[in-house]
Amino acid sequence: MTRRADLVAAAGDSIAKGSKSFRFASQLFDEPTRERAWLLYAWCRACDDITDGQTLGHDATTPADPMARLDFVREKTAMALAGEATGLVPFDALGQVAAECAIHPALADHHLAGFARDAAGWQPQTQDDLLSYCYQVAGAVGVMMAQVMGVPAEDVDTLDRASDLGLAFQLANIARDVIDDARVGRCYLPRQWLAEVAIEQIDPDDPDQRARLAPLAHRLATLADRYRASARVGAARLPLRSRWAVLAAARIYGRIAERARAAGPRAWDRRIIVAKREKLRLVAWALGDALLPPPAVERRGLWTRPSLA
Repeated sequence: MTRRADLVAAAGDSIAKGSKSFRFASQLFDEPTRERAWLLYAWCRACDDITDGQTLGHDATTPADPMARLDFVREKTAMALAGEATGLVPFDALGQVAAECAIHPALADHHLAGFARDAAGWQPQTQDDLLSYCYQVAGAVGVMMAQVMGVPAEDVDTLDRASDLGLAFQLANIARDVIDDARVGRCYLPRQWLAEVAIEQIDPDDPDQRARLAPLAHRLATLADRYRASARVGAARLPLRSRWAVLAAARIYGRIAERARAAGPRAWDRRIIVAKREKLRLVAWALGDALLPPPAVERRGLWTRPSLA
């Protein structure tokens, strides 16, 4: 079996190449939490890459055999969670962190259910459909990350708010990637929303559609704001360094949503990024967030993850 130190090193390399924003924020964790976050990330990244036919989150294609790829990921994940060596770093990394943090195996199933939807060419019909997908691909990871940071399974409200942060991140990603997703035959905007702006199918090469799509990106970003505000309440219950890291990531992804909203029809002219200098400012502001009490935000009316019981 691969030594833990080797798993951590490989996971750190994966996150350095696959998500500069997440790695940037993860530096704020204490060392044990940072290592465990990297181990979890390595599995998430591998699942995404294998099922989407991409490399470290980039250059996605439409695989010829999506269900076979998904079956492979499910098999290796089940082995890892059963404590068996897979011989594959990302899956052995999952087995390591799941054992250390008592991560509920249903969370991995929930996460893979999002990839099953992608493999089937799924598109949400309603806003609730969209939010359930966001939970699968990001909210479930938020819950696992909360467990990595020491939140016990019995603290349901804090885990719900960790899920909320994942939803906020994914809504920001969807707003940023509307056109890129359409180029590979995917659409995560609910059909009901598209019908409201008289679009049946997004044409990534039709500039006239972008004026009609812009209000939908605005809608996604505003929805992300609600879930991010809820997540701040849960983050306040974490140890200081974890709280700071989570709030830094929230500010960075929040900036992506803000830019998608502000750019209107030009939101997809070039990929929205947050430069390192700006990330440093956001991290500094996040420290202020971490030292102040969060605003009182109830979860009433927000979509809620499925129970693990």
